Amino acid sequence: MYHPPQFRSDDPAIAADLMRRHAFATLVSNDDQGFPFATHLPLHLEEREGRFVLLGHFAKPNPHWRHLQAAPQGLAMFMGPHAYQSPRIYPDLQRVPSWNYLTVHCKVRASLVEDAAGKDALLKKLIADHEPAYAQQWRSLPEDYTGKMLAGIVGLELEVLEWACKLKINQHRPEAHARMREIYAAGNEDERGLAAWMQRLGLGEK
Repeated sequence: MYHPPQFRSDDPAIAADLMRRHAFATLVSNDDQGFPFATHLPLHLEEREGRFVLLGHFAKPNPHWRHLQAAPQGLAMFMGPHAYQSPRIYPDLQRVPSWNYLTVHCKVRASLVEDAAGKDALLKKLIADHEPAYAQQWRSLPEDYTGKMLAGIVGLELEVLEWACKLKINQHRPEAHARMREIYAAGNEDERGLAAWMQRLGLGEK
């Protein structure tokens, strides 16, 4: 992605936080004709010996797992809060609108998880991320039912080869930070999310 230095973050803790808070990702790789093929799916982040690993699964009818089996590299993208930026944040009039956003892009190498025990372990990690209380219900379901559900998915492990974290919050325009943060703090969920990140990064402090 286009990644100007003023918006670059090399802090793995920030990248990991974004990926965990905004776990519904877009995974892109090439299909059999070499055209990009995308799937939107939740991914569980693990950190293993200083490296990121992402876990998820496809519905078995989704051909994406076959594409990755043939050509295992892809791009996983996580989008954090994003919002319109009005030129009224500036003290002068010669300004234009823009858009602020936070994102992490991961170059990945995929391997498939096809055995039932591996898929069950993977699902339990996703359950723990999003609804821990459901774990007991999953464990109590009849084996013939859970076996059927597990047979209907293909598990996915993505080794992160490279990652890039972009925090575009107008860092290079300090004259507008206080007003921008004030407007975002009073806005919708995404705007409030950006205001919180501005606070975390010390942008717009009075």
